[in-house]
Amino acid sequence: MATSMKSCIATVSIAGDFREKLAAIARAGFAGIEIFEQDFIAFDGRPEDVARMVKDHGLEIMLFQPFRDFEGMPDTMRQRAFDRAERKFDLMNQLGVDLMLVCSNVSPHSLGGIDRAADDFAQLGEYAAAKDIRVGYEALAWGRHISDHRDAWEVVRRADHAHIGIILDSFHTLGRGLDPQSIRAIPRDKIFFVQLADAPLIEMDLLYWSRHFRNMPGEGDLPVQAFMQAVAATGYDGPLSLEIFNDQFRGGSPWTIAQDGYRSLVCLMDDVRRAEPDIALYAPSMPPRIVSSGIEFIEFTTDTDAAETLEQLLAVLGFTKAGQHVSKQVQLWRQGDINILINTEENGFAHSAYLMHGTSVCDIGIRVEDATATATRAGVLGAELFSQPSIPGELDIPAIKGVGGGVIHFIDDKSDLARLWEIDFVQDNQPANSGVGLVTIDHIAQTMKYEEMLTWALFYTSIFDTRKVPMVDVVDPAGLVRSRAIQNTDGSLRITLNGAESQDTLAGRFISETFGSSVQHIAFASDDIFATAAALRQNGFEALTISLNYYDDLGARFGLDDALLDKLKAAQILYDCDEAGEYFHVYGQMLGAGMFFEIVQRTKAYDGYGAANAPFRISAQKRNWA
Repeated sequence: MATSMKSCIATVSIAGDFREKLAAIARAGFAGIEIFEQDFIAFDGRPEDVARMVKDHGLEIMLFQPFRDFEGMPDTMRQRAFDRAERKFDLMNQLGVDLMLVCSNVSPHSLGGIDRAADDFAQLGEYAAAKDIRVGYEALAWGRHISDHRDAWEVVRRADHAHIGIILDSFHTLGRGLDPQSIRAIPRDKIFFVQLADAPLIEMDLLYWSRHFRNMPGEGDLPVQAFMQAVAATGYDGPLSLEIFNDQFRGGSPWTIAQDGYRSLVCLMDDVRRAEPDIALYAPSMPPRIVSSGIEFIEFTTDTDAAETLEQLLAVLGFTKAGQHVSKQVQLWRQGDINILINTEENGFAHSAYLMHGTSVCDIGIRVEDATATATRAGVLGAELFSQPSIPGELDIPAIKGVGGGVIHFIDDKSDLARLWEIDFVQDNQPANSGVGLVTIDHIAQTMKYEEMLTWALFYTSIFDTRKVPMVDVVDPAGLVRSRAIQNTDGSLRITLNGAESQDTLAGRFISETFGSSVQHIAFASDDIFATAAALRQNGFEALTISLNYYDDLGARFGLDDALLDKLKAAQILYDCDEAGEYFHVYGQMLGAGMFFEIVQRTKAYDGYGAANAPFRISAQKRNWA
């Protein structure tokens, strides 16, 4: 069993010039690179300079690629293909790399035939052996004659040369809908290299799909884990590399994309190891995905003046001040199982967040089975651990940095953390039967730039035992906002990620005006939204005003009886339903730079978020937001 993972990434996968790419790849923790020929050609330096730069970054060149249109060429063009290969072998010797990728021929001049291709590779093996080079053959999903890894393997098998092997790529196998189980029959010593990529399921031309929409394992919809399990079953212990072609990544931060790649690779191998416990598999040691039971607290940062406004709003929403932190200017407000903190400290992380974002959510506490294990897993996956000084007697709560630079703390029931509120807070006597019927936090919505969505979806799904809900388009009058929910099995933890493509959308404006604050809205759950709405009105709650046209259409769409329709209209409650149940939700007015609260009620097994109502909610918010 290998002591470390031979992690690798193709230089084509990330943005930047060659130096920037190497720095980001090394910082993320990769052991090596696939050097893409175009990156080398564009670099102004000798092959020896490239080799030295790579080594100085603590990296190894594990693959040179791609070499195209080699096998099956007609006699008039065949020798030219071998001459090209020899020149590349000389270059590889200078670079210090001993493995070259040859992808299956797409030239219109190429001739078919397994035996013809095998003969060409057998001869190429002789050329390669003379230069101490190995050659891996990869079946492109759109190859002219070879587009299936099984046919590529047959070519390699018939070539029967020690310097010729196969290169397996998850996209080329899974993108064609091929069953990866046939990989288990390939001898481990003939698998020279393994490339991994995921992709969203989109019906389009294979080549275009591959060149523009690949993403990291776990970010898409392909069964990459099943592919990797089949590879692992052969006993393969060579490099695992990410080869990602994605327009969004090419314009992104090299460091972010490299970090995502390493996180995805480590998480994938952990999943494979757990699914195939009998296979001797190399993967970093870490706890399994963390089971969560919801959000323990939400902490706002603000100053003393703005805190009064926030306190008044919480009081209207039925919250009662329930405690004061033993050493910090942090108040605890409570209703049902909901804990809201208001932090007015004038130093420390929360104050820094206030100076950056204004009144905003700076911290989220998530209930987990094991807080220490959660921080450990997150750390192995590249999350930034967070801590700050505390006085003796206060709890040291494991934490990491999350979306928008905010903090996520982990609370469990197996340690003193279960006594957080009695240890770290002096609690007030809370009036019996106080509140308006809010019982828990249904979900929080985090807003970000669209290009960050894959990063944060991977962040949550790799750390926690959660799943991704299919993405939906939210229509804002100023443009589309992409929305995707991350949630656990029982729905006790729900986080929606909203990606803004335009700064003029409500989400885009929030990002701009708060300088990247993440939590834009918080949804509280009620067991009886009509009773809650009535209690809120008595408290002076001002619900978001929804167009009367919405309710006229609602009756027609769902065939609601007039009595229910009148109740919805009177309380400004929006409605959605599906075959599983119903969803009632009402919104408050905008707070500050665009934050807001939502009250929801789910009936039966409704599992959505009322996305169909988003355009009407956004239009109403824009009418009411100066």
